[in-house]
Amino acid sequence: MLKLADAADRFSRSIGKGVSWLILPLIMIIMFDVITRKIDFIKDWSAEITIHYGYSVSFILQDLQWHIHGVLLMLSFGFAYLMNAHVRVDIFREMGSRRTQCWIEFIGLVLFAMPFLCFMLAKSIDMVALSYHQGEGSESMVGIPWRYVIKSAMPIGFFVMLIAAFAMTIRVAAYLWGSPDARVRAEQDIPFFTDIDVLPKVSLDDGPEILSVEGER
Repeated sequence: MLKLADAADRFSRSIGKGVSWLILPLIMIIMFDVITRKIDFIKDWSAEITIHYGYSVSFILQDLQWHIHGVLLMLSFGFAYLMNAHVRVDIFREMGSRRTQCWIEFIGLVLFAMPFLCFMLAKSIDMVALSYHQGEGSESMVGIPWRYVIKSAMPIGFFVMLIAAFAMTIRVAAYLWGSPDARVRAEQDIPFFTDIDVLPKVSLDDGPEILSVEGER
């Protein structure tokens, strides 16, 4: 099962690392769009293209900006989760032992994250199909058509995130119920453990009458 988790991990990470390169064209498009708006001969050239072909260079660049940003965001969620790079608002979880943290993560994954991702995957596929059948395009008549193409990043992104959550569920389960060897191996690939050397804290696993700082034990 841990080998399966490793394969799922590699899949999600490869997608996230690959799509991360989109940040470069995104930066260049933004810079080009902002700078050229102030240059008269480029504005005239853009207006002529709009007149002859029915597409606006400026609107296309603006559409591309949020299209690329959307793809970058959706397809990197799984990688961000595996790297523990997303925001965690959990002032109580980090005060627990590693086993307590794994229990919280496992419950969150099984009861909330994975059902939600499955639901969103199904609904996003419906949204893409609806967009395709309606021939949905840019809100601007001179922008980028085929809105269903960019919307297809949603089901792909939710699927990648689901695979990442599946990998972490296996590792957390191995840590909680696996053999000593499996537990050691799983622990190496679980990124959300709080480092008590960096952040000494009061432990939730101690009773209220014997609260202590774990870093001083």
